[in-house]
Amino acid sequence: MTGAGAGAAQYRIEDLAHASGATVRTIRAYQDRGLLPTPERRGRANVYRETHLARLRQIADLLDRGYTLASIKELLEAWDAGRGLGGVLGLVAEVHGPWTDEQADRISRRELDAKFGGRQDDEAVAEAVELGILERVPGQVDEFLVPSPQELAVAVELHAAGVPLSAISGHLRELRGQVEHIASRFLEFTTEHVFARYLGHRPPTDADAGEAASLVRRLRPLAQQTVDAELARAMRTFATRHLDHHLGPKGAETAEGASRLVPVLLPARTTRAVRALVGAERVAAFVSAAAEREVQARTLDGLAATHAEDS
Repeated sequence: MTGAGAGAAQYRIEDLAHASGATVRTIRAYQDRGLLPTPERRGRANVYRETHLARLRQIADLLDRGYTLASIKELLEAWDAGRGLGGVLGLVAEVHGPWTDEQADRISRRELDAKFGGRQDDEAVAEAVELGILERVPGQVDEFLVPSPQELAVAVELHAAGVPLSAISGHLRELRGQVEHIASRFLEFTTEHVFARYLGHRPPTDADAGEAASLVRRLRPLAQQTVDAELARAMRTFATRHLDHHLGPKGAETAEGASRLVPVLLPARTTRAVRALVGAERVAAFVSAAAEREVQARTLDGLAATHAEDS
């Protein structure tokens, strides 16, 4: 690297690779894809400047945020055209930011074992790490990061109440799938009715991206508030029914209990396919009728099979 004209830095490709943390091969690949400005040709060598280094750092930052190289190229072209990246990067930062006020904590293996009765269970710890309840701290064999202390506290209380650790992890896996379905549906809903107007063109303008980021801040707590309210309502309803079932006469079932509706979660892609087939207002009726027809078909198959065996 040498200085030239008003102290402007100049780099050979090897120097640029060292300064940016990218490899020479990566830099050349970015050039081929049009992600980097053409370097100045000086004799038989290419000369790179601070603008190339800044661009490489921009690309690395966007890759860390989950963007593909194709998307990055669109964003950088918008930047070069004078549309700016401030709003887009602000939107990305808002979405990638924390979605909870909860603060991560640390716990030693000794403290962890004590919380679960003092017995060491390497298999349970490994499963907790797999589920993300615990994260290993690099260089620390007996220390863990706890992303959600509340989630760990729930596991501790359930175990103290007599629930086996294997049952707790199994329940969490099932619950996680259901919650991810809810999150997916909430994102589809808000994208369709709120964010589509800002994200309809790629990349969005700086102003649209900034307004979308502001909306993310406003709408972020709504999903959790809705789930909290609906979970409280459902727990009250089902806890009452469970109590009535266990305290009432054995075998007794009210007409209301026999005919009540039970919610069932469907994959988002299934819901979208049914909506496209019959319309949004008929999704529930279609799924109900399809399930009823399947039950009836299996009942008929069972009767036929029984008759064949008796014959």
